[in-house]
Amino acid sequence: MRHFATLLRHELRTLCYTPATYIAAFLFLIVMGSLFQWVIETYNQSAQETTPWVIFFQLFWLPVFFMVPLLTMRSFAEEKRMGTLENLMTTPARTSEIVLAKFFSAYTLYLILWCVTLGFNFILNYFAQDPRLVETGPLLGGFIFCSLSGLLFIAIGIFASTVTRSQLVAGILSFTLLFGLIVGSRYLSELKHLDTIDSAHLRNWIDALQIFQHAEDLSRGVLDSRAALFYLLATGLMLTFSNLVIRSKVWRG
Repeated sequence: MRHFATLLRHELRTLCYTPATYIAAFLFLIVMGSLFQWVIETYNQSAQETTPWVIFFQLFWLPVFFMVPLLTMRSFAEEKRMGTLENLMTTPARTSEIVLAKFFSAYTLYLILWCVTLGFNFILNYFAQDPRLVETGPLLGGFIFCSLSGLLFIAIGIFASTVTRSQLVAGILSFTLLFGLIVGSRYLSELKHLDTIDSAHLRNWIDALQIFQHAEDLSRGVLDSRAALFYLLATGLMLTFSNLVIRSKVWRG
């Protein structure tokens, strides 16, 4: 991993010069600011059982669907389209270092954008003057969820970019995979045949892998080790697939 730091700095600079990065940041702040305003207005209209941050982080999927594709679709697709991937692979850097550099550069920006939403908490604390609305527990739990789930989401986006030369196709594929993972798994848990005795064990595993449930649990201060293990293992698996795809492309070339 001698060349990882150099590659990471290069990828971070590249993302800073990419218009898609600023589009993702702008859309993210607009969407999350609007959502937070809607949550606060909801609390003003009627009393709620939970703090605003619990509801806020349950809406994580709205920015993820467009932010992750915008941050990752260029990573390998643009390299292949311009023919620079082959040149990059001739350097002393390993394929795994290249994949990890692109992954962590996108993940770093992903975390930065979520950290910007901390400003909402300071604004709420300044104007509300109500400690019940600004409890640190739900806020910390929500950011832990975003950090863990973001690993897998970004890894999926990187993988989508490795299988095509088109940024547009990579973005659409990333959106489709994310939609299937986040929304599809939720509907999978509602299948009636999973309630049978024979599939009880399978049902328990599917329930444990519900991303919406992870967001709710962590924002309430409940941490399931199975959820953390799922995100870490799935992230490693997606990055391994990305590494294998890139290697196969080079060998074919």
